[in-house]
Amino acid sequence: MAHPMPEPVPLLIIISGPAGSGKTTLCDSLLAGWDAHFLSSGSQLERVITATTREPRSGEQNGVDYFFLTKDEFEDKVAGKGFFEHATVFQNRYGILKSEIHGKLKLGKNLLINIDVQGAATFRKNAADDPTLADRVITVFIMPPNTEVLQERLLNRGQNNPADMQHRLHIAEQEMKEWVHYDYTIISGTKEEDFDQLLSIIRAERLRVRT
Repeated sequence: MAHPMPEPVPLLIIISGPAGSGKTTLCDSLLAGWDAHFLSSGSQLERVITATTREPRSGEQNGVDYFFLTKDEFEDKVAGKGFFEHATVFQNRYGILKSEIHGKLKLGKNLLINIDVQGAATFRKNAADDPTLADRVITVFIMPPNTEVLQERLLNRGQNNPADMQHRLHIAEQEMKEWVHYDYTIISGTKEEDFDQLLSIIRAERLRVRT
């Protein structure tokens, strides 16, 4: 008698790439298209909500767009090792709460994080010994096909200041060296091609035998 196949475990999908790689568009496409491809199996996907000390902008809601914390609340969570990863950006603090990830994974939800290479490296290090995340973290790097395409994409985003462009390209070239630390690398093409490749990765991971 055949043994019943176990249900796929909820995945924590981490997507990184330099500015202009298309990672944000890809994340948006995955969130919008997940139900059409995976909901029949009862699987849901949610974006991991980041905690921050910055003030809410017009229309932003606590617990929907961000978890808005005071500086003291944020520091208390840092002291209590409540973050997988945190950083300071333009004098504001940002971090990924362990409670946000643990709680949703226990509910069987798949999670998506769009994060830079430094944040991903810190996350991988801090999550390595977390039994809740064992065999669940999938890291995907979005690689621009070449610097010429990357420069064109940045120009299309309005990055036309020559000094700023060179600075962004320099950072992107440094970040592109980090692909070796990821489980998968997608060489970015069209939006449709990138999305199809990401779907193939997720399908494979949902079928992977985990003992």
